[in-house]
Amino acid sequence: MPPTPTVLAVIPARGGSKGVPAKNLAQVGGVPLVARAVRACLASPEVTDVVVTTDDGAIADAARAAAESLGDAARLHCVQRPTAIAGDTATSEAAVLHALDAYEALPGGRTADVVLLVQCTSPFVSRQDIDGVAAAVARDGADTAVTVAPFHGFVWRDGSAVEDGTYGVNHDKAVRPRRQDRPQDFLETGAAYAMDVPGFRTHRHRFFGHTALVETDPARVLEIDDPHDLARARALAPLLDPSPLPVRADIDAVVLDFDGTQTDDRVLIDSDGRETVAVHRGDGLGIAALRRAGLPLLILSTEQNPVVAARARKLRVPVLHGIDRKDLALKQWCEEQSIDPDRVLYVGNDVNDLACFGLAGWPVAVASAHDSVRAAARAVTTTPGGFGAIREIAAWLLGPTLTTETPVTTPTK
Repeated sequence: MPPTPTVLAVIPARGGSKGVPAKNLAQVGGVPLVARAVRACLASPEVTDVVVTTDDGAIADAARAAAESLGDAARLHCVQRPTAIAGDTATSEAAVLHALDAYEALPGGRTADVVLLVQCTSPFVSRQDIDGVAAAVARDGADTAVTVAPFHGFVWRDGSAVEDGTYGVNHDKAVRPRRQDRPQDFLETGAAYAMDVPGFRTHRHRFFGHTALVETDPARVLEIDDPHDLARARALAPLLDPSPLPVRADIDAVVLDFDGTQTDDRVLIDSDGRETVAVHRGDGLGIAALRRAGLPLLILSTEQNPVVAARARKLRVPVLHGIDRKDLALKQWCEEQSIDPDRVLYVGNDVNDLACFGLAGWPVAVASAHDSVRAAARAVTTTPGGFGAIREIAAWLLGPTLTTETPVTTPTK
């Protein structure tokens, strides 16, 4: 039996970006773009090792954190990309060739047979995409491979400078065939490529010899080049990311912000200066069910209004309010309760929750949260704060009837 080919996935992720500043660290579905690419590559059984080539230390740190979260840090290598090939005019091929050399110079005498180019700017690149291009070259005899999506559009070109004027590129504009009568076109997605290493070193280009087309889901095709693309990706993430919602087995504690999360973020003030807020009875039902299920709960708020403490008493939930640094309070509470922050679901709605989002393993934004909070969240409710968002989260963990068949043991202090 021939030896299994060594497949190296290279993820170029330079720090500079004009269209979207710090683009490769931008979060989609609560995960930095570089981390999403790392996760997809490490999930592929076809991939031997992964190299992130970058000129930015923060990008390297995010890549390492992604690998460590999967318990797969040994297969990830971060390579410092030279300035000469880190500018706007540098090609991806140059970065991949440099990464190949750096990888093969590592201790242990590694040699890659197949190299992949995986782009951070395609946030929905999947393990199946990686599997497909890698297998096409490593096992099916192709020289190169690329992810493509079926494409049925009529492509036009402005030909005002020529005699015939505007014309169809992939069709005769005088004939309008039905889609089923036209030859199938494919759109290059920009997500993943694979190349035979000896051929790539010779041609120094990602396409040579026989190129295999690996079809992917057209719904997942999106390249982030500007802020509008990033906004679209963030809107699509809840629909396209696999299993985006936590279940009971993922969570050891639930920590809730108050204003804007358990309320609609409005405050009513009477003529005597007394403040009142509105809460949702469904949230109370959900919190009671979480408490019965044995999950440790905490309300954490910067607001000093006594209404916060009053609501917490009624819900029979511990409360810390009037807190300046919510992240420090959350960290201390987790230590006191012997709870791993990675197992905490934290629900918030505004920028003062972002520090806690960075600490908790399951940061959750309500539907009405600030855009930056939604972008940093790992999951987003469909319900706005104050209208049953906590009830919705309770249903994620306990099921729609708010019951769980799994006995829950409160962590020992």
